[in-house]
Formats: sequence, C-alpha cells, structure tokens
Amino acid sequence: EGMICSHAGNVKAVISKTRDARRPLRIVRRWILIFQMTPAILLAASAQVAPSQHTQGVADDLEQFVPAQMQKWKVPGVAIAVVQNGQVIYTHGFGLRDVKSNLPVTTKTIFAIGSISKSFTSLSMGMLNDEGKLDWDKPVRQYLPEFQMNDPVASERMTPRDLISHRLGLAGHDLIWYSSDFSREDMVRRLRFLQSDHDFRSGYRYNNLLVMTAGYLVGRVSGQSWEDFVRHRVFEPLQMNSSNFSVLDSQKSSDFSHPYRKDEHSGAVSEIPFHVMSAIGPAGSINSNVEDMARYAIFQLGKGKLGDRQLVSEANLSLNHTPQIPMPDGSRPQEIGPRSYAMGWVVSSYRGHPLWWHNGGIDGFYALLTLLPDQEFGLVILTNILDDNPVAEIVGYHMYDHLLGLDSIDWAKRFAELGEKQKAAEEQERKNELAEHKANTHPSHELKDYAGGYENPGYGVITIQPEGNGFSATLNKLSFALHHYEYDIFESPPDSTGAVDLGKLRFLTGMNGKIDSIAAPFEPDAPEIIFTRVPENPSPEQKK
Repeated sequence: EGMICSHAGNVKAVISKTRDARRPLRIVRRWILIFQMTPAILLAASAQVAPSQHTQGVADDLEQFVPAQMQKWKVPGVAIAVVQNGQVIYTHGFGLRDVKSNLPVTTKTIFAIGSISKSFTSLSMGMLNDEGKLDWDKPVRQYLPEFQMNDPVASERMTPRDLISHRLGLAGHDLIWYSSDFSREDMVRRLRFLQSDHDFRSGYRYNNLLVMTAGYLVGRVSGQSWEDFVRHRVFEPLQMNSSNFSVLDSQKSSDFSHPYRKDEHSGAVSEIPFHVMSAIGPAGSINSNVEDMARYAIFQLGKGKLGDRQLVSEANLSLNHTPQIPMPDGSRPQEIGPRSYAMGWVVSSYRGHPLWWHNGGIDGFYALLTLLPDQEFGLVILTNILDDNPVAEIVGYHMYDHLLGLDSIDWAKRFAELGEKQKAAEEQERKNELAEHKANTHPSHELKDYAGGYENPGYGVITIQPEGNGFSATLNKLSFALHHYEYDIFESPPDSTGAVDLGKLRFLTGMNGKIDSIAAPFEPDAPEIIFTRVPENPSPEQKK
C-alpha cells in the first residue's frame, strides 16, 4: 500500500510499505504520439510545457519545491516525470543516487518501484483475457489444478479477479517471501498451510502472495514466465528498455540508485543492502526509471493502444481501473475521496477529481504513480529512502493543486503534524508495554535446551542457537537476535536495515517438560504461527 504505511504487522517498514496501497504500500496513465518520437526527442521534454493553462511554470515550481522537501525529510534522491495529454511535460532528477560517491540522480537512474509492479500483472491478465486464455471469474483451479488454500471454500471458489484485487480478506503472511528464497511454485504450494482470522471474501486485505500467484498464473497460462511475458508484451512495445525484474540487474546498469534508510531516533541516513525478491516478483520486483515510467503512464491514460496497435482491449484496461472492493477510510483528509482497490490500482479522488494511483516501497525505495484521468495527467515520483518519507505524496498533492488551478494546500505541514501524532502514539505504546513488562523473570530451562530447529510447513525453519544471554536465530535466510523479555518469551530488536521487526517469540513446553515449539505472532490477521521442533535424528517416517 506502501506497502505505504501499513497493516503489514511486525515486518515493519519494508513489508508494510509494500502492503497497503500508504495507507496509503500509491500511481499514472495515457498514450499517443510519444512512441512515434525517438527517445532523444521524447526526453528532451524535460522542461517543455504542453498546451494547458495550468502547466506553465511546472519546472520552476518543482525545482524550488522538491529540494526543500528533500532537505526537510532527509531524502537523498528523487526523480520525477510529469505527463499530460499524451506528452511528457517534465522530467528531472534531484539529489544523489549514490551518496558515498556523490553521484547525481538523473532521469535515467533506476529505482525499485515495489508494488506498482502489480499493475503490470493485472495488465498481463487483461491481455490473456483478450486472447480467451484467462477468464476473470472462472476458478483458479481451472488453470492451476494444484491450487489450495487453508480454507476449502477459498480453494474451490477463488478466481483470477480475486487474486489481483485484495478483496478476499485473507491474511497476507508477508514474512514468508521476505525471509526466504522459496521459489514462486513453492510459495504457491505453501498457501495451503497459511491460516487467517477472516473469512473468504470478507473484505479488503492487502495480500502480496496472492498477487504473486496471479503472476504465476500468467506464466502457466501463457507458457512462459511472468517476467518474459511482461518483457515481451509490455516493456518491449512501450520501449521501457531500462526496466528490469531484479535489483541484481539494476546494479549492472551504469545509472542506478542505492537504497537508504533513516534512523527513527537520530534521523541519520545510511545505505542499506539491496533486497533480492525475485519470487514475489509479480507483486513488487520491477525496477525502472522515470523515462520508462512516463511511457507507461501515458499508455495507461490511453485506450490500450500504441499507435495503431491495440496492446490490450479498452475494456480490460478500463477494468483494471474499476473498483472491486472498498478500502478502509482510516483518517483520510477531506480532500481525498473514499478509496477502493481495483486491479493493481487504487481508485479515489482528489478535491473532487477522479484519481488512480498506486505506490510501492521495498528496502530503501519508495515510488508513487498517480493519474488524474479526466485531465489526462500523470505523475511519477521515485525516491531512494523508505522510512518516514512522505515526499512523494507531498509533491504529488502539490502538483495536483498546481495543474488543477486550485488554491495550494500546505501538505508538508499536514504530514509533519501527522508524523508527530504517530510518534506520540508509538511512544505511548512503548510506555504501555514497559508498564506491563514483568521484570526479574527467568526462562524455565537452560538456554541450551531451547537450541535447535523449529519448522512450520508454510513459513519454513527457525534455527535457534544460544548466544550470550539470548539467542542468535535464523528464519530461512533472515538472521536476527533474540533477547530475553519475560518467562519463556524472547524479543527480537529491529534489524539494522530498519526493515524487519519480528517482535516476540514464545517458547512452548510439551507434556514431557521439554521445549518443543515456538509460537510467533508474525501475522496480525492470523493465529500465532506454530513452529514445531525438528528431531535431531528424524526417522524415515518423520523425514517424509
């Protein structure tokens, strides 16, 4: 959503901003003469203005406003593209893509776009529907016979439309993909082990694993991988030549941004590692720059055509932007209309004007793609920091006011006030937790008795090793420390990237008096995840 900021639970900034279309886990669209231009002509539009009474002064406005917001919110680098009436009216890079080497952001700098990738998956599904290969409302099992959820009703009745629209109400379980190198096929198999506190089609709930399944379905139906389908059917015709599906490919480019985080206490900005997330790709792995995303925005604002070629039917492109499920209102400002989730897009309004958007956040990157379809206006904002970073929204709303000819609202002030309220609420929550904490308690066993492997068929294996007064632990490829909290409860501090906060794990004792399992509240919309001790020398039957 954002993952933007989110209901992702304990997998804090990264997953939460992937999760909630930021709360806004954020958006743009149209297509005409752009693709008849050479790239050089197209991108020379950097400071050019298209024929609209309100587009005058866009460059001067942004080149004063954006750096001020970057400085205020400590964002190292930002790239922006503005499109209107089928033209790119502005592109620009601000700040640094590599702070250590003092390298600037350009319009060619590649950033992760996170959950904006979902709209590429829904577009692909629409193309397959046009070909008669995929029915939006037939059971998923018609295409994936092995498909199985924990809920037998969901297993039988879930449709491709359900997979892409977050309307199922089922728990997201994001830590599975974030902590592991499980293949796409393996994660689809693991869905059957994932419980939820909510019933099938009970309402909006962001779910990356089901969008990943939609991409897996695209691959199965098309006879090629999701990546190959998107590359050949979307990237190539739209000349999105710099876009890719892995941060490993981004780093082979001569112009890519590094990811950064901001310390929540000191505000210091530091570089963090790239996070490879190939398997969850259809929900969030695409990387791009504002030149490519401007092309995509213009296409989305059109009727599915590239020149005389119909890439997707007008009906299916329109369906991608058609509400499927209302989203919770939360504390939205009065200028923002009620939100609904469509198919890879959020549908709302800004000061009475229809608005389509999606955002995306993952390990050190935050992106926003927004479209005002009635004005054929689109905005792409790519940034290289995730934490405490409302710059994309502030700039976006500021630009809407400018281009719609409306009195400007001080969104920077509003976001600052909101941030202070959130910090105060978090501080109060910490105080409440400290007040409830039972000091001077001890584990029930010696630390060595907790050591070993514990497995959950959905999540994988947690391995525990004593270290000092606590443990070092791993969940699949994710390493973390565990410190004693109270009794047999151990707590994991936030990791050094600020991305993951696993919270508290509870060790459980079996009837024989030995530690035999772990209860982990990894998913707020599901029962505790139970990891059962793996025997040191399992029998053949246990191995099976």
